[in-house]
Amino acid sequence: MKRILTSGRLIAVIGIWLSISSCLIFLIALFSNQPNFRAVIMMALGLILLWVVIGGISMRILRDPIRIRMQAFKVDWRIQFVLLATFLALVEELITTTMTNLAPIFGVPIGAAYITASNNYFDVVCLHSVVVFIPMFICWAFLLQKYNFTPNAVFLLFGITGLTAEMSLSGLQAVTESGLWIFVYGLMVYLPAYVIPTGRRAKTPRWWHFVLAVILPVLFTIPVAIVVGSLHPVQIHFPQILPNT
Repeated sequence: MKRILTSGRLIAVIGIWLSISSCLIFLIALFSNQPNFRAVIMMALGLILLWVVIGGISMRILRDPIRIRMQAFKVDWRIQFVLLATFLALVEELITTTMTNLAPIFGVPIGAAYITASNNYFDVVCLHSVVVFIPMFICWAFLLQKYNFTPNAVFLLFGITGLTAEMSLSGLQAVTESGLWIFVYGLMVYLPAYVIPTGRRAKTPRWWHFVLAVILPVLFTIPVAIVVGSLHPVQIHFPQILPNT
């Protein structure tokens, strides 16, 4: 298991699957006579292009210069990890909220098709998404202090955690979009995991630590999710998407 996770082969396979499925979905949307469905697909493809492709390639190219600059700061690497992951999550949600607000460009009114809970960026990040991610990032800083997970492993494990979260919201449908969700969530933590010091005292993780790393971030975020849910019980600010209108 460790060998697969650290080799990057699984990430490559998931990336290939995401590329193939994205092309197929684009063709389906292109010939679809359901405007709202087509708009949602175009929003998702915009997210893939901007966050997964451009964002992912940029992180890959700039990871070493960023690591040098980050390690030059006299700030605890655990704080840097949480701050950088939070920043990247904010960027990702900026992209998704922008896609939701571009609904008229995709041929439908705002709210008829969407990929975020609201078209208000601050509502999305403060009351729906990033506020719940931060405890997960804190959990991962704790895990990386104790165990020497590689950046690829962090990418995959947090991607699986994100996929699990999406399944809790949309059911088994999220499984068909697993490549998308693993990359969307994985890219939030890959760069933060890459830039942390490599010489820190951390144990080599065993197989059960990989399982723990998927589950524990969810447990960390439950108290925050309960508080946010009680203060802001509205899950989605739009009506259900109607495919034939």
